[in-house]
Amino acid sequence: MKKLFPILVILALFASIMLVGCAPAAKKGTLQFYANGEDFVRQGFVSKDGWAITFDHVYVVLSEITGYQTDPPYDPHAGSDVKAKATVGLDGVHTVDLAEGGEDAPPILVGEIKDALAGHYNTLSWKMVRASRNPASGYSLVIIGTAEKEGKSVDFTIEIELEYEYTCGEYVGDERKGILEADGTADLEMTFHFDHIFGDAETPLDDELNVGAPGFEPFAAIVGGAGALRMDMSGLQDSLSASDYQMLVDILPTLGHVGEGHCHSEVH
Repeated sequence: MKKLFPILVILALFASIMLVGCAPAAKKGTLQFYANGEDFVRQGFVSKDGWAITFDHVYVVLSEITGYQTDPPYDPHAGSDVKAKATVGLDGVHTVDLAEGGEDAPPILVGEIKDALAGHYNTLSWKMVRASRNPASGYSLVIIGTAEKEGKSVDFTIEIELEYEYTCGEYVGDERKGILEADGTADLEMTFHFDHIFGDAETPLDDELNVGAPGFEPFAAIVGGAGALRMDMSGLQDSLSASDYQMLVDILPTLGHVGEGHCHSEVH
């Protein structure tokens, strides 16, 4: 019996090794991260106060872009910590021009992870941070364009030095996103709603969107309704009325969405 015991131990260890070696490999695929300024940025639109706005460049600086598989699903309205069973993050800081391409250009691919664990990525987070180099050096968001109304024209550059953090639930749109199958490809989208700043003439004025939006008129008034405007938040604080500046401060954290899905946001 004493001689048999070591043999049984060796056989047990060998069986364990064989079981580990035969365990199925984790199922993985490619998870892509996109940024989308929507048609508002690509095609332009009319503000709530009648300014026709077109964009030359909209630089947004993104970092710590992370997708999560969460159960239960993350509730952005509660703003609690993300409880994830799988997490995948995109390294680096990425400066994206949301106005890049033509009027019908697709959302912009920021990056991808090719060995992401398969499953449903139903939560997305990212930060908007100040860039360390051009074209947005010193700012997390730079909006460059032209606004026209009744024969007047304003060339504007609005530079935002504040930093924002967004944690969002599942994408809301025409199709679901983030469902990654083994050896497949899925995508997540960081969506930015610039009508929140300028309002939208195609939406009723008493709609929540337009009530909370500063519009373009306060910016145009700084240069007398025509000319060139270039200001960061410090300059805007000195030039806008207290109420218009506060409205801008309050609305900027709401830019980030996942399609029409909402995000919990924090200002840094």
